[in-house]
Amino acid sequence: MSEFDIVVYGATGFTGRLVAEYLARSHGDGSLSWAMAGRSLSKLEEVRDQIGAPGDIALLTANADDPASLRAMAARTRVVLTTVGPYQLYGPDLVAACVATGTGYVDLCGEPAWMRQMIDAHHEAARASGARIVFSCGFDSIPFDLGVWSLQQAAREKYGRAAQRVKGRVRKMQGGFSGGTAASLKATLAAAARDPSLIKLLTNPFALTPGFEGPSQPSGMLPEYDAAIGAWVAPFIMAPINTKNVHRTNALTGHAYGTDFVYDEMMVAPGIGDMGRVAAEAIAKINPLASDKGPKPGEGPSKEERDSGFYDLLFVGEMPGGERIDCVVTGDRDPGYGSTSKMIAEAAICLVRDVEGTGGIWTPGALMAAPLRDRLTAHAGLTFTAG
Repeated sequence: MSEFDIVVYGATGFTGRLVAEYLARSHGDGSLSWAMAGRSLSKLEEVRDQIGAPGDIALLTANADDPASLRAMAARTRVVLTTVGPYQLYGPDLVAACVATGTGYVDLCGEPAWMRQMIDAHHEAARASGARIVFSCGFDSIPFDLGVWSLQQAAREKYGRAAQRVKGRVRKMQGGFSGGTAASLKATLAAAARDPSLIKLLTNPFALTPGFEGPSQPSGMLPEYDAAIGAWVAPFIMAPINTKNVHRTNALTGHAYGTDFVYDEMMVAPGIGDMGRVAAEAIAKINPLASDKGPKPGEGPSKEERDSGFYDLLFVGEMPGGERIDCVVTGDRDPGYGSTSKMIAEAAICLVRDVEGTGGIWTPGALMAAPLRDRLTAHAGLTFTAG
């Protein structure tokens, strides 16, 4: 019998602190047994007091450089929620510890090369131990993964089959990406520079579906006019990870979307006609993660900035007979911090309370789509409207 339902590992970091604060505020009635973990006991005590967590909440010390401490932490809980990234630098031993102890695991990973390495190394062992390992439980990739899943559910209900072609379109978004996301991208690029073979994996839409290669997919790398929505669209920086996760969800569910499924993601450019084209070309030239002006890991926007953020995503499903079906997903906080911290917390609770499931390395959409969507709608400020 585990001592805790959830341990928040990295609770002294910016995003980890937001997660702990959310759990203290939303699940402080004692029905959920959770603990905070990190490298420094004194910093954990400081965060505990600052966020108003119960004075008797358990504080655990664990360090990514000490595999024994990670395994001891994993052995005490049903689920480890980790915000300690980049995961390719600080995650391998924690995943191994959770797999060995049969412990659930959720993270915010958007590092496909590392995720594939973990799939190859641990998927079968996780199935054997019962460990449910779920990557990408934040803005990348829950709204996109569950947005496509919701659209496909509606398509089956209305047309009797899944949509073979789905377009994900970021219509509006206020609030930036996290410092951890930027650090992860830089770590991924550095790894690719050391090992050029990773470049092929990073550019392959089916990198997370070992043994399956589907049809050719749109690159999403150049601005284009999308007649389906009547607007110019531009490359979306998170598409390379989100699309891979959507394809893995499809594969893990027995290709519920079809073996011929085609999916891409792009940002909608403001304006119409030539103005829209110019805007799309300008957006395409901007990489919000390339400069050093954004937040560093451990830093982030103010509460006011987080609360004023939002996002609006449109998914367009095109049926073989020419019919169309849409799904709209919205979030009520900035994507990188406010919404992400709520999503990963509810994903961890979903693993504890709503999902039995077999062990393995999963996506949110493949393991817990319906109960997680219900939780996010009820508690985390997301909406899913399909039809």
